[in-house]
Amino acid sequence: MNDESSLDNKTGEGRRQFLVAATSVVGAAGAAGVAVPFLSSWSPSEKAKAAGAPVKADISKLEQGQMVVVEWRGKPVYVLHRTSQQLASLATLSDQLKDPASASSKQPSYIKGDSRALRPEILVVEGLCTHLGCAPKFRPEVGAADLGGDDWRGGFFCPCHGSKFDLSGRVYSGVPASENLVIPPYRFESQFVLEIGIDSEKV
Repeated sequence: MNDESSLDNKTGEGRRQFLVAATSVVGAAGAAGVAVPFLSSWSPSEKAKAAGAPVKADISKLEQGQMVVVEWRGKPVYVLHRTSQQLASLATLSDQLKDPASASSKQPSYIKGDSRALRPEILVVEGLCTHLGCAPKFRPEVGAADLGGDDWRGGFFCPCHGSKFDLSGRVYSGVPASENLVIPPYRFESQFVLEIGIDSEKV
């Protein structure tokens, strides 16, 4: 009787482990199914990507303070919805930056000012450090101790060699990167549809 009870317990335990594993797999597949369609619905074909075709992104759900990454020509493009506080901080950083006016930066001629954007609240910038091409991390927290404390107003930090950029992608002084992050050509097809790869002036 004890042997049978022990066997039943082992069988029951085996079934429970199987059900837990199966449920986890189905749950993970379901989560991927929710995330992937949104991204793929805005992606061009592989052939179009290879040719450098423009890509579109729906930013209707991008809340203030949030950032998403869009792939264009095999490169990450950061799209950040800046808050009014973040925008206000940009004008206070000039004495800490190498090129605050973006005089030697790679950006379209229609991109001007501290915001470096067509619409001040929406930053569109290539997510590649201008030092050696690593992907900087988005570090929006003000006063981060590891990034300068009170002097840090939020921005991007490259973990490879320590380069820092503000929330407009402008490079700080005293870091390896010599240029601001690159602004790609882009336009707004509508209020909530961003198109990267087409110059706003040429449409």
